[in-house]
Amino acid sequence: MNAVPLRDPVPFPPPPGAASRPPAPARERYGAAVALPPPGERVTLADGRRLKLRPVQAPDVAALQRLFARLTPGEIRMRFMHSVTVLPEVLARRMTDLDSGCELAWVLMDPADGAHAEMRGVARLYIDLATAAAEFALLVEQVYTGQGLGALLMTQLIRACRERGLDELWGHVLAENHAMLDLCAGLGFTRMSVPGDPGVMHVRLAL
Repeated sequence: MNAVPLRDPVPFPPPPGAASRPPAPARERYGAAVALPPPGERVTLADGRRLKLRPVQAPDVAALQRLFARLTPGEIRMRFMHSVTVLPEVLARRMTDLDSGCELAWVLMDPADGAHAEMRGVARLYIDLATAAAEFALLVEQVYTGQGLGALLMTQLIRACRERGLDELWGHVLAENHAMLDLCAGLGFTRMSVPGDPGVMHVRLAL
């Protein structure tokens, strides 16, 4: 599944959107191969592979950079919405050493411990306390798509937003990224074109 861009956290002012319908369970809509575990627990995929869902940690810098290095140019464009060739260490550190008051992130890691464990997916929230809204970013490595991991990560983000009492979860998705748009629709997001940029959709979930 292609995902929304994992990018430098520069906030966008969310455009107004229509009220969304209640979200449908991800497993019901997508037949997700995994159920949402508590963070820190392992998940077993339909094909037998195992991953661990846990909060991102400051030492994950190298794993995040290796994940980025495995992306194809097409995947980079789909996820970042612009051409990027290298994930600089300073940005990777910024994306792993978070301000817990306004940023949250979870990663899917290979179950092996240590510095060489590989990151296979990451989901992030950038919280605007003034508007009680959060922007999301989601990435699943291509070879791990089709296993329900996008739905699992998005469900984790929705749960975290509700636990914090937020009113809205939103993101920007390329209009050609049908897999991500379908996932969002199945979870109850509404969508509208971004004014001045018809190639980008603004997706929104009222919580």
